[in-house]
Amino acid sequence: MIDAKSISTDLKAVREQSPLVHNITNYVVMNNTANALLAVGASPVMAHAPEEVADMIQIASALVINMGTLSRHWVDAMLLAGKAARGKGIPVVFDPVGVGATPYRNEVAAQILEQCRPDIIRGNGSEIMALANTKTRTKGVDSIMTSRSALDSAKELASQNGAVVVISGPEDLITDGTHVHTIKNGSLLMPKVTGMGCTATALTGAFAAVNSDALKAAAHAMAVMGIAGELATKKSSGPGSLQLQFIDMLYQLSEADIAQIFLP
Repeated sequence: MIDAKSISTDLKAVREQSPLVHNITNYVVMNNTANALLAVGASPVMAHAPEEVADMIQIASALVINMGTLSRHWVDAMLLAGKAARGKGIPVVFDPVGVGATPYRNEVAAQILEQCRPDIIRGNGSEIMALANTKTRTKGVDSIMTSRSALDSAKELASQNGAVVVISGPEDLITDGTHVHTIKNGSLLMPKVTGMGCTATALTGAFAAVNSDALKAAAHAMAVMGIAGELATKKSSGPGSLQLQFIDMLYQLSEADIAQIFLP
């Protein structure tokens, strides 16, 4: 069961343990995701050189792979890090940004699924449907499908890969192929800020590092993301100020805030 108490328990664990989250992510969001991880209490590292990623994994508590801006050596680093993470037994979180848009992205996503075997996959509706080989295309990194329309694909993807799948949208859906959790918190202003989905993936890495139940960890991370976004929107006049307020809300978020704002 996902409730305010379980969310607060995991948030407290992140703050107390400060897990090192190794991110191989894209140029667009590095600063955003690093600051979000710091604000929530985790420790980010952005290392993508193939020569060091396997060594970095040895001191990390989770690995986040985000294929937003692809190049050959970054793909090599993702695969090396993913294999090392599997060998160490730490969680792997995968964000298939833009999969379905080009054949190359589809090829890379397939390699990551096969070789890295992620524990959690987070994407928008179109990305999840494309990753599940449903006949759909993405519009760059934006979704043209709703969360609900992608749920069947998410369940299939989860069952096929033994992973938890998160569909981000106006409501977030988290499934292991059988069970489904719904997170209703969030704000319509959040999609106006680039990298919010990537930030959700990074936060999921932090929560997966402190909770071995991937389904609960993913749901708790998405709840914290949505609650912080809601609170930040109340203090924001637009997307620019939302970015600042969001980081502050992650840092300030309390058990009382979660109990008051969380929508079960």
